[in-house]
Parts: sequence; structure tokens; C-alpha cells
Amino acid sequence: MSTRITIFDTTLRDGEQSPGMSMNHEEKLLVAEVLDGMGVDVIEAGFAMASNGDFEAVKAIAGKIRNAVVCSLARAKNADIERAAEALKPAKQSRIHTFMSTSPIHLEHQFKMSQEQVLELIASTVALARNFTDNVEWSAMDATRTPHDFLCRAVETAITAGATTINLPDTVGYATPTDIHAMFTTVIGNVPNADKAVFSFHGQNDLGLATANTLAALQAGARQAEVTINGIGERAGNTALEEVVMTLKTRKDRFGFETGIKTEHIMRASRLIQSITGQGVQVNKAIVGANAFAHESGIHQDGMLKHAGTYEIMTPESVGLTRSNLVMGKHSGRHAFRDKLKSLGFELGDNAFEDAFNRFKDLADKKKDIYDDDVIALLDGGGAKDRIVLRSLAVHSGTEGPQTAVLRLSVHGAPHQVTMEGNGPVDAIFKSIAALVPAAAGAELKLYQVHAITGGTDAQAEVTVRLEKDGRIINGHGNDPDTLVASAKAYINALSKLDAMEEKLTLLSA
Repeated sequence: MSTRITIFDTTLRDGEQSPGMSMNHEEKLLVAEVLDGMGVDVIEAGFAMASNGDFEAVKAIAGKIRNAVVCSLARAKNADIERAAEALKPAKQSRIHTFMSTSPIHLEHQFKMSQEQVLELIASTVALARNFTDNVEWSAMDATRTPHDFLCRAVETAITAGATTINLPDTVGYATPTDIHAMFTTVIGNVPNADKAVFSFHGQNDLGLATANTLAALQAGARQAEVTINGIGERAGNTALEEVVMTLKTRKDRFGFETGIKTEHIMRASRLIQSITGQGVQVNKAIVGANAFAHESGIHQDGMLKHAGTYEIMTPESVGLTRSNLVMGKHSGRHAFRDKLKSLGFELGDNAFEDAFNRFKDLADKKKDIYDDDVIALLDGGGAKDRIVLRSLAVHSGTEGPQTAVLRLSVHGAPHQVTMEGNGPVDAIFKSIAALVPAAAGAELKLYQVHAITGGTDAQAEVTVRLEKDGRIINGHGNDPDTLVASAKAYINALSKLDAMEEKLTLLSA
């Protein structure tokens, strides 16, 4: 069997389904481009039938991506499959991913169907999908709670109908590695046409076993791993891409597998997802947590000073980190800055480079120590064509109140200024912005989160805000060495997205 593992990323579909993780159109495109650049084989861009927004996102990603296969999920319904096919038309390479439950508990209580009815539905819907593309994936939802004999019949039916990838997911995160190994071994060994399809595993992390279960599936014959960046996803999340990929790379001696992932892009992808969703990872998260390459114990430090391999099984550089400070400042030139970008894996066109360089110089005027993470944050945070632009902000705060914000904004190109008092400086800033931006009316602040991008008292602050209006969730983020300015930028970013969304809805209803 092949030792090459296909990486199927569902950050934009299953990952985005989790509460608070929704992304807008532009954010989805940005994530898709990062996934494509890091070498993901299949990007599940969304569920085209779920909404017009999802359909348009899948279609846009399909037209943008040039290396990865672009995939859309579809229920075992003709309308879903036809909608997915329509969204995928612009794709250079496309896949339709359709699914049907097979477990007794799902069939009895949710679908009210017999096993024979399920087999007939699998055959007809997979055959329909195959009419649109020769790359069809079929999933047996709740496979790990399905009797193996019926699971084998369902898989054989799907392959006969034209499925080229068979996914046996642990939909509810119930299974153990032993269960997973037995399931794949049984199905692959007993389905007569198993050799005509690639087997895949999608693991939920309800018991914290998603990565272990994925590795067990690969050892038992699966050759596709379904994953998300940072392990985001429904309930406790999915198998984390970074954990599977780095395990296979670090322990190639044990598994003997390889992927096409450029691992030095992992940290950028992780930080991008954290920034867009406003959901950070715990500091001790494997691979991408802040402490993943930190050492405080005296014994560990002693070993690291003598040889990094004493306590590190992989290098920070292998996932896109570096320990060294960026030794640059306001006197640094373009050549040095371009070299630094290249060392971090970024190749920018002339216009994008000039924009990044100017923002770097602005930051260097304000911040003594600049780290690689600061540069990455600049790149990921730049270039947004906001409808609302912060022109200036002055804040009076402290024990001698009242706390006051004097704010100047450009709203749709028109200058505005206001002075507002608040219960603290952030409240004053947000009230000032809300007074000048009509889209803020009725928007409820659900989350305000601050964390430092890098260490030190002069660290760049990254702020995330989450707004809810008319049942829609909008995330905004901003970074700046001044926490109050970062807060203003984050709130303005969210309102810019909300303003654009409301304008589009108005045009559609006209």
C-alpha cells in the first residue's frame, strides 16, 4: 500500500460549524489560500446547500484554488448533490462528499429507515454524484456505532455506485484506537471491492482520542486523514492537522508515512484561525501552543543549552517558529526586511511588499523588540479594505475620571469626530465608535478578548471582539502596541464586516 497520506482539511466546513467559529466570505478565501499554500490535498470548502453564503464561498474558493482538490459536503439528497456540483463548477479539481448514517440508533430515531432503504439511497445518491465528477467521497455517519456486517454492505454498495473515497468517521467521538483499528481491518478485509477506493478517517475529539484514533486508522489501512487547523470543530472539536502531520513527520521511524504538508506553514495557519475566530488555543496545546517549545525547569534548561535534542523532539523552525528576535528597527532597509520575510516563508509582490514594509516601519517606531510573530501578525492583519478607518484616538483614563475618548473616524470616506465618556477607557472608545457608525445600532458585544502576540511589556496586543446582531455573529480583530488602539481597531473591523453584510442584504432585498 502507498505510504503517502492524503490530508483532507475540513476547517472551513466542520470547523466553521462550531459555535462562535463562523467566518465571512473574505476570511474563508484567506484561509483556503493558506491551506492551499501549505500543501493540503483536499479542502472541504463548505456545505453548498446550507445557505446562499456557503454556496458562494464554495464557488469562490473553487475558482481561486489551483493546487488542492476543492470539496463540498452534500447530504444523501439529490438537491444537495446538484447544489454542490453547481458550486464546484469553477474548480480545477473537485470532489463531492456525500454521507448517510448507518448506525442503528440513527436509523431508528433520526431517519426512520430500514437498512435496505439506506442501501438503496446510498446507491442512488453516490451514482448521481458520480455523474458530476469522478472524485466522489462517501461517509458512513456514525460508523463506529454501526455493526461491522452492515457497515461492510454499505461500503460495498457505495464503491459499486462509484465512490472513490470511503470515510468511516467516529461521528460522536466514542471509539478507542483499538475499536478504530478493528473497524478498518474488518471492512478493508471483507469488502470485495475495497481495493477500488481510498479509505479515510474523520475523528471527533469528545474523549480526547481523535489524534490517536486517526493514527490507528492509518495503521489499519486508511490513507486519508480528515483534520482541521487547531482541531476546531463541533463539540470538543476534530483531529488537529498539526498533531497528525507532525506525529507522522517526527515518528516516521514508527509509522513510515509521509504527507505533502509544508510544516513550516503550520504556525501561520494556526495563528490565522485564532485571529479570525477569536478562539485561542491553550498554552500547552501540542505543536502550536505558546508553551510547546518553552522550557522553565532548571534541568530542562541545562539540557537545552547543551543540546536541543535532550528535551525537544522537533525544532521550532519545523513548524514555522524561530527563537531569535528580529534584529531590525526603524533604520532597517527593504533588503533586510525582504530577507526576513523570505526566511519566514513569505513571498510578496511589489505592492504588497511596500504595504507590509511601511506597516513594519510604523511598528518599529513604537516597539523596541520586534519578533517574528509580530511580522506574521502584520502580514495577516494588513491589506483589509475597511469601510471604516481609524484616523486618531485620544483617551483620558485613570483614577481621576471620567474616562473619555476623543475619536476621529472616516466612515465611507467621510470624516467624523466625537467625544464620549464611558465606564472605563474601552467602554468610552466603543461608545464613541458606535455613535459614529450606524451599523452598530442593535449590535450586542458578546466577546472582548485581549492577548499579547509576543512577550514583554511592549508586546503587540491582539484584540478580538464578537458582535451579535439579528442572529448573526461577526468577529473583528485588531493588533497594535497600544492595547486601546488595538481594541478600537478590532471593534471597527467587526463593524466594517457588519456594514458590508447589511449593505449586501439590502441590495438583495431591493
